[in-house]
Amino acid sequence: MKLLSVCLLISFLLGSYHAQVINPVSIDTQNKGNDVVSYDNLVVLDEILDIFNIRNVASNWSNIYKSITANCSNDMAQYFRGLQNSKFWAMKMDDSSGKYNKGFFWGNNYWTGSITQCSFIYRSSVDKYQTKTAKTTDISYINGNFLGASEIMHENPPFVPGFYMLKVLLNDTLMLGPPRTILMGLCLPGSCQLDDITKMTSSSSPSPDNFRILGVRSPTLNNFSLWKDFTFQVLFVVTIVVSLLLIGGTGYDLVLRKRQKEEIKIKSFSKDLSSESSSGLGCTTYDLTQGIHDKGGKPRCDAFGITVSVNNNNSDENLAIEPAVTGEQKLSVWAELLLSFSVVTNIRAICDRNVGNDTIPSIHGLRALSMLWVILGHTMIVVFKYSDNMELRKVVEKEVLFQAILNGAYSVDTFFFISGFLVSYIYFRTNAKGKLEKLTQGVNDFTAGTYHFFGLVGYRFVRLTAPYLYVLGMVEVIMRYLEQNSVFEPPTKDHITCPKYWWRNIMYINTLFPVEQMCMLWSWYLADDTQFYIIGAIILIIAVRHFKFAAGMLLLFMISSWATTAYIAFSNNHMPNADDPFALFDKIYDKPWTRLGPYLVGMCVGWILFKTNCKIRLSWIAVITGWTVSTSMILYLLFGLFNTTLTQITAAAYSSLSHTAWAMACAWIIIACSTGYGGWINKLLSAPLLYPFSRVTYCAYLVHPIVNRIYAMESESPIHMSPNSLTTLYMGQVVSSYLLAFVISLSFEAPVVTMLRIMSPNKKR
Repeated sequence: MKLLSVCLLISFLLGSYHAQVINPVSIDTQNKGNDVVSYDNLVVLDEILDIFNIRNVASNWSNIYKSITANCSNDMAQYFRGLQNSKFWAMKMDDSSGKYNKGFFWGNNYWTGSITQCSFIYRSSVDKYQTKTAKTTDISYINGNFLGASEIMHENPPFVPGFYMLKVLLNDTLMLGPPRTILMGLCLPGSCQLDDITKMTSSSSPSPDNFRILGVRSPTLNNFSLWKDFTFQVLFVVTIVVSLLLIGGTGYDLVLRKRQKEEIKIKSFSKDLSSESSSGLGCTTYDLTQGIHDKGGKPRCDAFGITVSVNNNNSDENLAIEPAVTGEQKLSVWAELLLSFSVVTNIRAICDRNVGNDTIPSIHGLRALSMLWVILGHTMIVVFKYSDNMELRKVVEKEVLFQAILNGAYSVDTFFFISGFLVSYIYFRTNAKGKLEKLTQGVNDFTAGTYHFFGLVGYRFVRLTAPYLYVLGMVEVIMRYLEQNSVFEPPTKDHITCPKYWWRNIMYINTLFPVEQMCMLWSWYLADDTQFYIIGAIILIIAVRHFKFAAGMLLLFMISSWATTAYIAFSNNHMPNADDPFALFDKIYDKPWTRLGPYLVGMCVGWILFKTNCKIRLSWIAVITGWTVSTSMILYLLFGLFNTTLTQITAAAYSSLSHTAWAMACAWIIIACSTGYGGWINKLLSAPLLYPFSRVTYCAYLVHPIVNRIYAMESESPIHMSPNSLTTLYMGQVVSSYLLAFVISLSFEAPVVTMLRIMSPNKKR
């Protein structure tokens, strides 16, 4: 009994302790007897973040209506009466307005509501029969979802609703963290002016000191018209003219092809005739079912004896201008220029599964895969900006694999390396063949070099600028349209900067000015690449006569770039592992003097492969060492700074040398693949499937940010990030970008490249 009593006592004491720990309110209530704890003063986010409350506006209406315009006041009064009488249209308006809807601490800054629903509340023509019979119409359900709710007893409001986007800064007085900017959609009478919305908002909040209104705009009440926009008018005219040229060139091409087939049926296919038709043409007999190059890389002529271009990219492969040769059918220059717009011929050129003698096949794969990486990075940037769970970024950034996206800037270094490699490799091969000397016979070295320089720069300018200028116009018009009609704010001010500073883009000097003034932000790469091309052209022209001096110039430029980057990074305390990848964009990221290294590395590799004719004998130890060092360098640059802390000096050195180190890793890949030591990597990078994507890389780079922005800003609600949705979104962005790039390339890039060949001084008449 005593033992049982002791056990009961211990159980009682443990039970009392458990009650105190688990349910302190209960024990506190017991101690206070009949006192009841009150929970009336709960802090609820719905009340704190109640920025615009239509009930509060109605309650304070006697103090508000005198300060707003008469039309807005009258329509708002009708709106209040509609809510009092449970009018369906009034409840739709309230339902269309944005409100705090959870996820505030997870990064939800967009309370956009539904602009689409607000726009359809008022209908200019209402089906009266459907309205009258709506009550007796059978209700349809699919998977539990009611269909046709908006059709039940539809009644137009006595005014046309408008949609307003309210931009509000939440002050730190709310004790909810640092100040944040909120975008909130409001469906209110369309007669209200922007000042009216501001006054009603200020009077509706229970705590107006907790926020500050930064601005109000209306996507539905703007007066923007595409047809009245001058840039759109120019684009429309250019599109019509180019479309007619495409139709005319394609039609003329098909007619001549049909005529050629008929002639072939009449003629015998004797060996003598075949030999006679192909002798002295410098190209193999054209086969309508094959590509434009034979297996040995020898250019094929088209049905009319004209060499077809395969250079439809931003790679400087066309530095060596092959002479176009006429066959049996003599065509005028105007006929050839019209044929340059042939969609049939240009599609065959883009999709050709062969490459020319002056092209390294693995370059195509490296370029195509790098473009996929660029699209991935830019897609993530847009998603992070327009998502309702922005805090997820801080979580995924702590994952090791996500470092590959954060360090996506190295993909641009790959492009710089490829450009430097091709301009060097093609120039030396062209000069070795003596083709450049034909243009400067009988002049001194300085004059010849001057001719070469302006010829190279002029050729590049014409080849790049046609699609670039068209896309510039697209960016200006599209961003102006989205700025006026989207519920979201544009990421950049292209609708303002492009009309003012587009000429800087065309001159490829926009990176020499502040980033706030830059039109088409991603065009910084084109400006830097063109400036590098000018430097590279000077070095190459000098290298033909004074190689050591040119090599010294290249080394001086390289060291100067390293030193300048290190100084800027050190003076600004730039930490590559902690800062945003685009930190110091206007000081380090886009400036040519900080990004020159990879281009110069590419030029060196181009000279090495030219000098060795892509025939380098390496021991198996050297091959293993090369691949090991290259792979290790790539992995370190992508993941090496994960959870590491650098000193200021180390960080400056890393910022200075990392981009060049990436180019050196790419250099080994190209050297190994070009000399027979690439293995399966060479097979992957040289896969013919990648050739078409590589040839439209230039246009894909131009247009893919437009696709990103249209997707995000044409939505009426923010993006919700999740692995599955982001994967699907990215794949859609890739497909859409390349489809648009294919159209731009066929319309502008490919015809210009072919016309440059036709008008070349090297062309034989």
